[in-house]
Amino acid sequence: FESSLRQILVLSPCKAGLTQWPFRAILQMESQLDMEPIVHNRVRELRTARDLTQEQLAASVGVSRQSINSIERDRYVPSLPLALLLARVFRCPVDHIFKLEKHPLKEDHS
Repeated sequence: FESSLRQILVLSPCKAGLTQWPFRAILQMESQLDMEPIVHNRVRELRTARDLTQEQLAASVGVSRQSINSIERDRYVPSLPLALLLARVFRCPVDHIFKLEKHPLKEDHS
């Protein structure tokens, strides 16, 4: 089993009161996630099932029609407050509207 975290030891000079220690060790943890989270949603499905237009839904949650369009096309992931407002309008839990999926990260060949 390989850990997904890598430890890096960084040394830097410092002074502390009357005693001096030439180096201070700083331990940093670097995440090595192999999956990138992607959020998909059912906003269009839920909106059309309730016979709402994008304009009507937008007005009910206080955003533009273009924002609703972008959310429906998975071009924009709404903020938590907006997701909660959508859940209130649709009268269902947030996780009924939004689904978190994981896709492999693209290889970085730089």
